[in-house]
Amino acid sequence: MMGFISNLTRGVSLAFLAGSLAAAAPAERIVSVGGSVTEIVYALGEGHRLVARDSTSSYPPQAEALPNVGYARALSPEGVLSVDPDLIIASSGAGPLETLEVLKQANVAYSEVPEVYSADGVIQKIETIAAALGAEDKARALLDGIKHDLKAAQKDAAQRAGDTPVRVLFILSTQGGRIMAGGRDTAADGIIRMAGGINAVDSFDGYKPMTDEAVSATAPDVILAMDRGGDHGVAKEQLASLPALIPTPAAQNGRLVRMDGLSLLGFGPRTPETIQTLSRAFYEGHSK
Repeated sequence: MMGFISNLTRGVSLAFLAGSLAAAAPAERIVSVGGSVTEIVYALGEGHRLVARDSTSSYPPQAEALPNVGYARALSPEGVLSVDPDLIIASSGAGPLETLEVLKQANVAYSEVPEVYSADGVIQKIETIAAALGAEDKARALLDGIKHDLKAAQKDAAQRAGDTPVRVLFILSTQGGRIMAGGRDTAADGIIRMAGGINAVDSFDGYKPMTDEAVSATAPDVILAMDRGGDHGVAKEQLASLPALIPTPAAQNGRLVRMDGLSLLGFGPRTPETIQTLSRAFYEGHSK
């Protein structure tokens, strides 16, 4: 009888230990939500653990071969759960909330990545993702390089700007001829400042449509936009055709800068390169 109890106790102990080890095992079926989240997972050398990504995850190119679970802010629980994930790493703002509640009830581990539009925000984002992956050791080398490059890029940008930084208007879209611009507390505002410019819009937070008069009054030296077509892009010819832009110094001097959206607004590993590219575009040929 004592032997049976001993064997039973040992069996329970082994079962408990096995369960503990399983719980502590690193996630191997990961869904990444947010373009920069996916980019950082790959930069950490952990892309092989991804089983799906959201529609904003277009870099590196191999990410596009993964199943697409939809737009980051309009996820469906069925789409995410269909790939049987054991961990979801998502940028803050992913949703909707109803979907997140269903995912939590399904006992899928969930790690939220903060979006802070600054050099410290880039570092915090990488640290958060590395912790979720259990890849802190790999993150050290990546962070050392990025910290150095961010500091150098911002120093160069500040030197180019000098005492007369350019005024930059970020245009998110021109749908129906109505300009939607980026105000305070946006990724556009953050990257403009890091690249040595001044956001020409300081009267509101977020992205909002503006009247033609309000756009003209911002008097930007440079128009900044994402490199995409249709109503969500800005073409060179629009500088001379949109009534809101025609009176601005940017339009009169043909100063339009376009860049891939994820590189421009992602605040991921390529941010130092983005700062360098933007600051050169802002100031090369600009008369102070």
